[in-house]
Amino acid sequence: MSSPKPIVLHIGDPVKWNLSQYEQFSKDFTVIRPSTEERQRDEFMKALKEKRWGDFHGIFRPFWNTGGEMGRWDKELIPLVPASCKIFASAGAGFDWADVDLLAARGIIYCNSAVASAESVADFAIFLILSTFRNLNWCTTAARSSPETFKDCHQNAAVLSHNPRGHTLGIIGLGNIGSLIAHKALHAFGLKIIYHDIIRKLPQQEAELQAIFYPSLPDLLSESDCVVLATPASPTGSKVISAETLTRFKPGSRFVNIARGSLVDEEALADALEQGKLVAAGLDVHEHEPSVNKRLAALRSVTLTSHNAGGTLDTHIGFEELAMRNVDCVLKGRGPVTPVNLHLMGGKGKLNL
Repeated sequence: MSSPKPIVLHIGDPVKWNLSQYEQFSKDFTVIRPSTEERQRDEFMKALKEKRWGDFHGIFRPFWNTGGEMGRWDKELIPLVPASCKIFASAGAGFDWADVDLLAARGIIYCNSAVASAESVADFAIFLILSTFRNLNWCTTAARSSPETFKDCHQNAAVLSHNPRGHTLGIIGLGNIGSLIAHKALHAFGLKIIYHDIIRKLPQQEAELQAIFYPSLPDLLSESDCVVLATPASPTGSKVISAETLTRFKPGSRFVNIARGSLVDEEALADALEQGKLVAAGLDVHEHEPSVNKRLAALRSVTLTSHNAGGTLDTHIGFEELAMRNVDCVLKGRGPVTPVNLHLMGGKGKLNL
């Protein structure tokens, strides 16, 4: 007699693109998808307490726009997850919405899908970098305004614009996304690459990117013509870019954020821009999304977008595929593909594979 199939809790919208993969996924596992009403925090926690979905073995969130209705996975919610659960695989590059340390303590491997969005985010970062060098926000909005505004931009933007080639790009966080940004910036636009990270990359990777490691963040800031923030959100909520760190920026430099808005003190950033310490900024993510800082929005030297960097169909297809593959690998006894917290689990993590 065959053993029962592992149960996977599918939170969020149905799979839309990788249908053949999902068909096989549904044959290999018993997939349960809670309704939208059941995914609201109070009802979701009630369902977990009463074991409405049984002792499930994995959690699968294939789409970023839905599946997060229950709010943050924290010390209130995670203890309600059955001990049978081994894997939580989600769409999205960030993981600040889940306490991955606490998940690890419970023996649950958390896997994100940053690899699937890396190309899209890196391309978008390049756009924002170019925007800060070439005043693209001014140029594009002036063309949609009056003839006088058009003429003013046409005549005056040039002396405030620069080619990126030969300038120094400082990247904070040289992970999958940061490395792709460096590759594109180096080979397409001739930028010099320096970086700061918690762990220095291997010599081979540094050589491929012609990247120079700066163990000191203030030293990197003082040498960079443009700084790109590409690091995960801090679990403590601390700022990487604050009033103090902004004093370390090279005068006349630029700043781009495609990481998390919570990492930046936007009032301090607005001060630095208004005072001329920085000449331009490009922000895809914002400190208080979906609200945007009004001071920054009023500056023509600032390009603002609506957390769109990873937003391509290619990314969504990749999110689905990778989340399913992570669940499949772990529940079939193989290692996870993109674990975030495996290093925190030690022997307990190995037992769950």
